[in-house]
Amino acid sequence: GGGSPELELSRGLRKYADSIGGREQLSINAFADAMEIIPRTLAESTGHDPIDLMVKLKSEHDAGNTHAGVDVFNGGSMDMLEKGIIEPLKIKTQAIKSASEAAEMILRVDDIVSTKGPSSAGPPPGMPGMPPGMEGMGM
Repeated sequence: GGGSPELELSRGLRKYADSIGGREQLSINAFADAMEIIPRTLAESTGHDPIDLMVKLKSEHDAGNTHAGVDVFNGGSMDMLEKGIIEPLKIKTQAIKSASEAAEMILRVDDIVSTKGPSSAGPPPGMPGMPPGMEGMGM
């Protein structure tokens, strides 16, 4: 809980991205950035400084405390497993999968729209800016 799984996933994704290179590396790093939105939002929504807290959490994860998450009451970090703040793996996995599928669908639609290009049919008949059938109304 507390954004610790997302931070650890982000760390793992960044390590993996370093081994890939190219466009894929950029995509993986962007996904890692997206994972960090969860702890950052927790910090912001509880009135704490998200930048300072993210730096602290990342350093704790780098030091091996993989269960460090956002302490929403005190604005610091704490060991979520030690405090019994855990999230079911099935729910977390499904949420990440659903978000990834939604992003993939948006990218597919964007790709389809961008490959069609501008229409060659030209502007519709009638006066510019007038709805069809309104040309003769003197408006």
